[in-house]
Amino acid sequence: MKRPSVTTSPWGQSYRIAFFGLYAATLLAALAWLFSSFHQVTPDSQAVVFRFGKPIAVERPGVVFAWPAPVDNVQVIPGPARILQHDVLPLQRKEQLKTLTAAQVTADAGAGAGYQLTGDAGVVQLNMQVFYRIDNPLRYVLQRPHVDALIDRLAQRASTLICAGRDLDTVLVARPETQQDDTYAAQERSRLRSDLKQMMDKDLQQLAGSDNDPGIVIERVDIASSLPDEAVDAFNSVLTASQQAEKNIAQAQNEATLRLQKSQQQADRVIQQAEASSSEMHAKAEVATQTITKLAQARASGSDAGLLQRLWRDRISAILSHAGQVLTVAPENKNRLVLSGPDDQGIDQPASSDTTASSGNSVTSNWASSSSSSVSAPATTSAPASNTPASLSDVFGDLR
Repeated sequence: MKRPSVTTSPWGQSYRIAFFGLYAATLLAALAWLFSSFHQVTPDSQAVVFRFGKPIAVERPGVVFAWPAPVDNVQVIPGPARILQHDVLPLQRKEQLKTLTAAQVTADAGAGAGYQLTGDAGVVQLNMQVFYRIDNPLRYVLQRPHVDALIDRLAQRASTLICAGRDLDTVLVARPETQQDDTYAAQERSRLRSDLKQMMDKDLQQLAGSDNDPGIVIERVDIASSLPDEAVDAFNSVLTASQQAEKNIAQAQNEATLRLQKSQQQADRVIQQAEASSSEMHAKAEVATQTITKLAQARASGSDAGLLQRLWRDRISAILSHAGQVLTVAPENKNRLVLSGPDDQGIDQPASSDTTASSGNSVTSNWASSSSSSVSAPATTSAPASNTPASLSDVFGDLR
């Protein structure tokens, strides 16, 4: 016996579809809620499990199971081996100018924004980067929204105190114009980063164990120091001027050394020439005075032996060879002897005729400029035999 079919109204069919749809959605939501309890933690991260808003456990990398929300909440944070970097933006000038009004920018607040005052009344701008890692995950997740602001305040405090206790030379990282042997300044510049790190670590230790403990450890502090933009041009001008002055001094020293070498060479050359000339003049003087020196030595020692007469005959021949006419007068009488010199061609001329002066007799004769040591007798005589000399020996005497 067949049961009669029950017809369903359109409203009933709508209710039926809505029921099955809601049932399927509820089943899918339950499955999604169940699978949300599994969390994947990467190898360089770690997970902190919160139960009803309280951190209860720290999970290592891998798959972490926790009750679905709102029971448990899992926050993934960097692992203890990962180094995190934070740029200290409040120390930068452009960031500080953003916090000032238009009137403050043009006032003293805008002029000194972003600069640190050094111990010698200098100004310097510091760009700091702080590298840290998470040491206490439970403390870190509680203070996570405030960690960056805390690092900024610690960096500002440390930079202010460190710069105030140092001069500009020990704050700047590189000073090319300073002396290379300035060991103290170099050591102070190298200790700048370590001093900043130590001061920030000291402040973090004071927060350790309190509710404000950020749970981080600072590993390294990097710093880049620079001068204000207005002072860079002046600093570069001074540096350029000092380098140019050193260059000019070096060139002047080189030129002075070169001139000194040339002067020394010229002085040595003049001295050598003078010594050579003096040696040559001394040798010539010795040769020129050798004869008279020997004569003086011979006369001083009394061993003349007719040396004076021989020298006289040698020298008188050379003198008479250049004379055109020689007039001699005998001391005993008034007779004169005229000896004619050689002609222009050096050839002996015949004897000239004799002439007699009113005051006495004279004899004219031709003589030769040969190398013989004797002088020839006159060719003709016009005086009487008793008063006229027969030869030159009668006039000059026996020189031999």
